[in-house]
Amino acid sequence: MTKELSGRELAGFVKERQAHVVHSLRGKKIFPKLLILRDSDNPVITKYVTLKQQYGEDIGVVVEDFYAKSLDELKSKIESANSDPTISGMIVQLPILDKDATDEVVSLIDPRKDVDGLSGNGKFDSATATAINWLLSGYDIDLASSRIALVGRGRLVGAPLFRMFRNSGYNVELFHRGSDLEELKKYDVIVSATGVPRLIKSDYIKSGAVVVDAGTASEKGVLMGDVDEAVRERTDLLAITPKLGGVGPLTVSVLFENVIFASQNQ
Repeated sequence: MTKELSGRELAGFVKERQAHVVHSLRGKKIFPKLLILRDSDNPVITKYVTLKQQYGEDIGVVVEDFYAKSLDELKSKIESANSDPTISGMIVQLPILDKDATDEVVSLIDPRKDVDGLSGNGKFDSATATAINWLLSGYDIDLASSRIALVGRGRLVGAPLFRMFRNSGYNVELFHRGSDLEELKKYDVIVSATGVPRLIKSDYIKSGAVVVDAGTASEKGVLMGDVDEAVRERTDLLAITPKLGGVGPLTVSVLFENVIFASQNQ
C-alpha cells in the first residue's frame, strides 16, 4: 500500500513548537515579523499569501502583505525594509510581473532577512527545498542508497535542492526541459517542481518509487501539481505526496522557522 507523505501532519508538530517559541520571545520584547512583497493578484500567489498570513496569526508572528503597483515601488519597499528593525524577514512572492527583473529584485534583500533563501548567498537555504528534505527525512525515506531524480531546475526548488542533495553526497540527477522523462523509470525517488500540470505520467514511474510533487500551477482557477492523478491511484509505490497538504505546509513552516531565527539574530 502506498504511503502518504503528509507535510500537513509534520507541519502541525512544528507549528505547535513555534507557537511556544514565539510566545517566549514576545515575553522578551522580541516580535518576529514577516514582510511579503508581491505585484500580482494571480490566484496561486494570493492563495499562498493567505496561507502564510493565517500561519503567522496562529503562532503569533505579524505578517505584512505589501502589494506593489510598479517594479520601482517593489524595489523601494525592499530597500526601506532592509533598514527597518521591526521587520525580521521578507520574501518576494514569485513570480513577479517582470520575470526578467527577478534576480535584480531578490538580490536587493538583505541576506540576513532573506528568509526564503532565494538569493543563495544569505543565511538561509531555499525554504521549499528544505521542506522537501524535512518531509523525506520525517518519513524515513532512505536517500543515501537511492537514485534521485529532480525534474525542473528552477530557483525555488530544483536548483537549490540539487545543490543540497549533492552536498549530502546523494546520487542525484537533474531533469529539465528537453530531458527524456521516460528515463525516470530508473529512479527510486522523483521530485518534480516544474509547474506543468500532469507532466509526470504513471508510465514514467517504477513500482516501489517515492514521488514528491512540488509543482504548482493554476488551471482555470484550480491549483494543480506536476503529477498526473493516475499516479496517485497506484498502490505499488513506496510513498507519494497527497494532492493537497504535501510540500506546501512544510514550506510555510520552514519559512516561519527562518523568520523566528532571524528575529533573534539581527
